[in-house]
Amino acid sequence: MPRTRIYENTAAPWWRTAVVYQVYIRSFADGNGDGIGDIAGLRARLPYLRELGVDAVWINPWYPSPMADGGYDVADYRSIDPSFGTLSEAEEMIAEAHGLGVRVVLDIVPNHTSNQHNWFLEALEAPPGSPERDRYVFRDGRGPDGSSPPNDWRSRFGGRAWTRVTEPDGTPGQWYLHLFAAEQPDLNWASREVRAEFESILRFWFDRGVDGFRVDVAHGLIKHPDLPDVGLPEDALFDQERHRANHPHWDQDDVHEIYRSWRKIADTYAGDRLFVAEAHVAEDRLPLYVRQDELHTAFNFSFLKAAWDHEELRAVIDQSVTSLAEVGAPPTWVLSNHDVPRHVTRYGRKITHTREHDVDGGPADLELGLRRARAAALLMLALPGGAYMYQGDELGLNEVEDLPEEALRDPTWERSAHTVRGRDGCRVPLPWSGSDSPFGFGPRGSKPWLPQPAEWEALTAQTQSGTPGSTLELYRSALRLRQEQPGFVSETLRWLDAPRGVLAFERSPVLRCVANLSDKPFALPRNWGVLLTSDRLTGGQLPPDTTAWLWGGGAARRA
Repeated sequence: MPRTRIYENTAAPWWRTAVVYQVYIRSFADGNGDGIGDIAGLRARLPYLRELGVDAVWINPWYPSPMADGGYDVADYRSIDPSFGTLSEAEEMIAEAHGLGVRVVLDIVPNHTSNQHNWFLEALEAPPGSPERDRYVFRDGRGPDGSSPPNDWRSRFGGRAWTRVTEPDGTPGQWYLHLFAAEQPDLNWASREVRAEFESILRFWFDRGVDGFRVDVAHGLIKHPDLPDVGLPEDALFDQERHRANHPHWDQDDVHEIYRSWRKIADTYAGDRLFVAEAHVAEDRLPLYVRQDELHTAFNFSFLKAAWDHEELRAVIDQSVTSLAEVGAPPTWVLSNHDVPRHVTRYGRKITHTREHDVDGGPADLELGLRRARAAALLMLALPGGAYMYQGDELGLNEVEDLPEEALRDPTWERSAHTVRGRDGCRVPLPWSGSDSPFGFGPRGSKPWLPQPAEWEALTAQTQSGTPGSTLELYRSALRLRQEQPGFVSETLRWLDAPRGVLAFERSPVLRCVANLSDKPFALPRNWGVLLTSDRLTGGQLPPDTTAWLWGGGAARRA
């Protein structure tokens, strides 16, 4: 096994202030020319990530998978899908990243496996009530012949959350639960065997130098043992569902026992190993996941989903900072990821909030959206805590909303009867260089697995690198300053008086952030120097949809 770098403990663990770059590996960089991103492509771009200035990379699932849901249907948690590379290559990549000072965070998918996982294949061959079936959630159907699903639960990808199996003797049999695609059967976390297996999986990757895990569907592992009906109408929104008290399959209290056992495992390893939760829960429930003996951090989806509105954003920031501080956890901010429309496009619409998978209607003003996205980036990176970037954020990429229907791969498209296009628009392969597709994503002449827009020629990393004012250089400058300026170390935030539409706060006596979300210019204080702005100033005025980082107060003026 390759030697990995061991990080020394510091006064504060690295993850409390880390900026983590999300790599959707299928769309990041293609090293062998087959149109699919892979480990070889990622290894070749590690110096780019180091130059960008991120502290770690989070890699979406790279395990063997039939790819019914982009790798979130895992068939083997201890290996690498052949389309991405080999386990040996993965180990070498982890060592190379560590050598560059970049930590590696993997995705772990504990709520469900692939229907091609050995466990599920064994369950299909075993009789009802067997130990093999006990690893999953199998139940008899309702009605005299068992032909109705066990309850009214629905799949997150559309349709009912139950599929009936044919028993080995050819007769209609039990139903199995899948809160996502039918190819993703839910595991039974009441099983001690399931719990022991995932503890072993964590150790397998920690032993190979992995610095942490993003926990997929962290709020969904435990189901109420009676499997009662949810009782919400068919068209109830996900946000309505997750705010229901005592939901039978989201945010059950017993899930915390699992994470306390995981935390004990992580704490036996050197280097401040990390867990970050994907937990779509009510705001007052999120701190429960990041108590001192559970997971370390959790994504702030309220921030991601907030409209470009100063009151809404301030309320989200206040609530997050205050509630998490009560349990000693830092906030973890995010603007985009592989499950939601890119924020350049969201911010370019009159309606800028988002729901998972959905794109709000109406044309997007991408020039406005980019200006707001750049301002939002500086706002996010000035907040206390950590932050996650989605690949392409630093290039100012927009959602690709006109992908041809025949190119769509997201299971939501089929399960919604072609009414919801799904998440492919934010997963289009990155443009690295050149004047036409594949834009350096793979060797010239290769065809990316999703088509890239021709207009991305102006947004390639090559075009933006070294170009003053480009979005890439803005991110590089922001991340460098975030590391260099001692004012960013503090975990405090103090709001400053500002007119309506302006967010102004102090991170330390010598560091401030001002974000102008109004439609009028805002005069910056003259006795403060300007560290960085998301757009050009005009005569000391901060234009609308622009953020500035300021330093020094009176000392800056005297200098």
